[in-house]
Amino acid sequence: MEFGAFPASRPRRLRQNPKIADLVRETHLNLKDLVLPLFIKGQVGEKQPIKSMPGHFQIPISCLSEEIEEIVKLGIGSVILFGVPPKKDPLGSDSYSDEGIVQQAIKKIRTVSKDLLIISDICFCEYTDHGHCGVLCSSNGHYDIDNDETLKLLVKQAISHAKAGADVIAPSGMIDGMVGTIRLGLDQAGFSHLPILSYSVKYNSAMYGPFRAAAEGAPTFGDRSSHMMDTANGMEGLKEAFLDLQEGADMIMVKPAHAYLDMIYRVKAAHPAVPLGAYHTSGEFAMIKAAAEKGWVNEKKAALEVLRGIKRAGADFIITYYAKEFASWGEHSLY
Repeated sequence: MEFGAFPASRPRRLRQNPKIADLVRETHLNLKDLVLPLFIKGQVGEKQPIKSMPGHFQIPISCLSEEIEEIVKLGIGSVILFGVPPKKDPLGSDSYSDEGIVQQAIKKIRTVSKDLLIISDICFCEYTDHGHCGVLCSSNGHYDIDNDETLKLLVKQAISHAKAGADVIAPSGMIDGMVGTIRLGLDQAGFSHLPILSYSVKYNSAMYGPFRAAAEGAPTFGDRSSHMMDTANGMEGLKEAFLDLQEGADMIMVKPAHAYLDMIYRVKAAHPAVPLGAYHTSGEFAMIKAAAEKGWVNEKKAALEVLRGIKRAGADFIITYYAKEFASWGEHSLY
């Protein structure tokens, strides 16, 4: 054999033995990477199934202890909370009441588990009677979000959730200046130790339909195009992430995830040292569920493939409605 002439490398050699395939696998997904969303509604009663999200429920406070015990037993380490208040008003006052539905849920969870990580979503759409993400104002006959008045209430909401015992504050409304204002408010209130996870790159997506039904937070008129990102834009997302980090965000997020793998990759490449989350949304979850119910896809294979794709793109953690199923499938499931 002449010098420099070597047999060709054959990648299949590394695929044919499962143990070798495990050894050289590039992307590892485990339960610690996943965050489970929970919807809290009411004081007493039974869990109410969410029709468009099979396996998920609106959970009353009276059933929350049992739910948390199950979550802890499954090995799930993190949850993110969304509340449906008993009454709604133009300002979403339940969201910043110390006796609000999420504040009560946080306190209840703490009686069951001191170790479960509680991420508290900070927004107004579930709490306002108009379903928009803040205080409304009128300009030239059109309604819009009053950015600065909304910031004042976001601070009150964040502090109230922090007082209840939240571990992470996660503002999701895409209101300009929300991270810096909340950071200042938390610091002044004695919560400088609490991190902020900002929904920095959040698109005005069609993938939120099941969530809006579950959280009862659909807008009663108009849409959210004035404050959420245009689905056609990419560079804008990099700017949004940069601005939130400048304002003091400790972690950032891309939402949705499955249709925005390019943005997960680009944001992570731009900020490799910053923890990056991705929200595998209700619509993305429901599409897999619906296809599986019709027998068109293997649900387990499809869900794992999508979650791995999100992680491979650069997400450090994933908010997903598949957390319980993943826990039951086992962390080392291939198919």
